[in-house]
Amino acid sequence: MGAKVGETCRKHGISEPTYYKWKSQFSGMTVSHLAQLRQLQDENAKLKRMYADLALMHHALKDVVDRKL
Repeated sequence: MGAKVGETCRKHGISEPTYYKWKSQFSGMTVSHLAQLRQLQDENAKLKRMYADLALMHHALKDVVDRKL
């Protein structure tokens, strides 16, 4: 028989609501699906950083152009 949910949550430092939220989100997913999800999340984070850098550069260049006009 396995450990109780409360004991497992305390051991790993998460709350029971977090456990049940994760369970509802990820139950039924295979290891390959989880790996693909993680890969997509990493790629999404990279694209968000790229967008933020480009947006910052765009605003800086726009300020330079506006000052010269």
